Amino acid sequence: MSAVLQFDSLAHVALPARPAHLAIGMFDGVHLGHKSVIESAIHSARRSGGLAGVLTFWPHPSALFRPANPTRLIMSPTVKRAVLGRLGIDFLIEQDFSREFASIEAADFVALLKRSVPHLAAVYVGENWRFGRGRTGDVSVLIEEAHRHGIEVFSAPRLNHNGAPISSSRIRELLAAGAVAEADALLGYSYFAEGVVESGRRLGRTIGFPTLNIAWEPEARPAYGVYAVEVLSGQQPPVSGVANYGLRPTVEQSTRPWLEVHLLKNSPLTYGDPITVNWLRFLRPEARFNSVEELRLQIGRDRESALKFFREEGAK
Repeated sequence: MSAVLQFDSLAHVALPARPAHLAIGMFDGVHLGHKSVIESAIHSARRSGGLAGVLTFWPHPSALFRPANPTRLIMSPTVKRAVLGRLGIDFLIEQDFSREFASIEAADFVALLKRSVPHLAAVYVGENWRFGRGRTGDVSVLIEEAHRHGIEVFSAPRLNHNGAPISSSRIRELLAAGAVAEADALLGYSYFAEGVVESGRRLGRTIGFPTLNIAWEPEARPAYGVYAVEVLSGQQPPVSGVANYGLRPTVEQSTRPWLEVHLLKNSPLTYGDPITVNWLRFLRPEARFNSVEELRLQIGRDRESALKFFREEGAK
C-alpha cells in the first residue's frame, strides 16, 4: 500500500493532475456506514484512474458550538488516520473546524472545494450530511452547487443493523454500556486500544496473573470492566487474553483508567512493547473486592470465562 498524502487543511492541498474523488464527513469510528461512502469514492477513482481521498474535520463541531458538553469521540485523529489509510485512500485532508470555517455559507462551500482541489470530479457523502453556516446545506444544495462546477455528487443511504441505523452515537452508547460485541458488529472490525506496555505495581505477577498494562483514555470510554481480548504486536501471531479496564479500585483507586491484559498463553511481550488490544466480549463490570485474595479468586474465574469464550468461538 502506497503512503497516504496528508494535508492539514483545504488551503494546503497539492495533488497530481488526476480526477479526485472526495468522501466528506466526520467519520468518527469509521464504521460500516462510513465505509460505504468512502469505498464508493475509492471504487470510482480506481475506475477512472483518479485519486480517492477523504476530507474530515477536527475537532468535532460540538466543541465549537457546545464547548461545555462536546461530543466524546471514539477515535483520536491519529487512530482515525491509520484506520482510513488501511481502507486504501490516496490522500487525506484534515480540516480545522474553526469558527471561521463554520461561518462559510453552504452556497460557497463547493466553490471552496473546487479551488482547493482543482481536479475534483466527484464528492461522496451520507444522505443525511449537512454543511455550511447553520447547517443549512443538505444533499440537494450540494447537488445544485456541485452542478455549477461540473462535479458529481454521490450520496449513500444509511445502513441499518437489526432495524436501527448504524451511527457513531449508537456505537458510543454501546461502548458505554459494555456491549463491545454489538459495537464491533457496527464498526465492521474489532474495537481496539493501542499503547506501549508500561511497568505497573506488578501485583498481578505476585498473585499468579501477570499483566501487560497500558494507560489508555479515549474520549468516549468503554464501560469499566473485564473483557475477552486479543493482543497483537508487530508480526507476532495474535494472543488471546482477558483484560480489565478501569480504575483498579481494589488496589489503588487510580485517577486515570488502565487497561491490564492477562495473556492466556505464554508470550515474549514485555515492557516497552507496542501492542494493539482487540476487544471482543464483555464479561463483567469492574468491581471492588474486600481483599487481594478475593480479587485473585475472581481473576481466576474471569480467566476461565475468557477461555470458555475462545473455545466457543473456535468451535464456530
